[in-house]
Amino acid sequence: MNLDFSEEQKALKDQVRRFLEARCTPSTVRAVLEGPLSFDRALYEGLAELGVLGAAIPEEYGGVGLSHLELCVVAEELGRALAPVPAASSIYLAAEFLLQAGTEAQKRAWLPRLAAGKAVATFAFAEGQGRMTPDKVQAVVADGRLSGVKSPVPDGDAADMAIVLARSGGGSGAGALSLFVVDLAGPGVSRETLSTIDPTRSQARITFDGAPAEPLGGSGDGWHITTQVMDRAAILMAFEQVGGADRALEMARDYALDRMAFGRPIGSFQAIKHMLADMYVSATLARSNCYYAAWALASGAVELPVAAATARVSATTAFQHCAKNNIQVHGGMGFTWAFDCHLFYRRSNALALALGSLSTWESLLIERMSAGNINAAA
Repeated sequence: MNLDFSEEQKALKDQVRRFLEARCTPSTVRAVLEGPLSFDRALYEGLAELGVLGAAIPEEYGGVGLSHLELCVVAEELGRALAPVPAASSIYLAAEFLLQAGTEAQKRAWLPRLAAGKAVATFAFAEGQGRMTPDKVQAVVADGRLSGVKSPVPDGDAADMAIVLARSGGGSGAGALSLFVVDLAGPGVSRETLSTIDPTRSQARITFDGAPAEPLGGSGDGWHITTQVMDRAAILMAFEQVGGADRALEMARDYALDRMAFGRPIGSFQAIKHMLADMYVSATLARSNCYYAAWALASGAVELPVAAATARVSATTAFQHCAKNNIQVHGGMGFTWAFDCHLFYRRSNALALALGSLSTWESLLIERMSAGNINAAA
């Protein structure tokens, strides 16, 4: 079993890193953080021109036709650069739903636009705080019209289209849930941008009041498809988090080598050494779990549900740990607005809640490993 990436995939990673180093500096991130826009559209379209957004979308739908392994290395670089773009919502989630369950007409209508960066899409799943279960879904579709409130919706204030999980056809439980495509520019849709810790990853509350809704996938298959897509997205999100954790560790290391105290670099002090070592161990463990999850994703292995939850838990923990301790290594300066430490701290906490909280994924991991076989899906 080879868990490493190929030379071609590593070359893609280097190419994306060079592009982002030139086009996504900390000032780029700050411009979105402090400005009125929810993402950097020019950067997003530049990534599309590079072929990044369509990496795992087939060529017949306007993509590059590579695999999810290439998308994993792309995700890591987006996380490293804190790229203020809606790639997670549009590519990890919406595009994946379309590829897994969309009709030919739905794929041709949306996938080329997503690959080209000409449209933003999202997945409207949550309805308030806490772990989502089938019984918590209250949004309902009747006679092709959707009513209900979804909150928070990632990039919901900027999205052109949403894939929505809602009740249909009566009944209860998972079997009553289906997926629907909703044009957010159409009637019956109102949106409110939410205040979050990281404005570069915007969230919105979307109210549907009789909005036209087009079925996606089979009736009653919504929860099953959602579980599969969320696992796949969790792996890609984990790579973003590993990229962010590695960059935060590098920032802390570089500062520890340059900052002098009592005539010595502060990196020579035992307390700083131990802090950096703990950060390295956390990030390396997360990377190991992500590589295993990438193998499971690429091979369609039965281990994928457990691997996805493991990668998600370890990467979330690592990014938060490294972002927090990066501030500590920088000392009092690390808490200031002028230093970039808070950018990583904001993103680490924002991603910790994306796709469900850390405790949600910890519970999923326990449930899946307790099913009788640690390699079996729940």
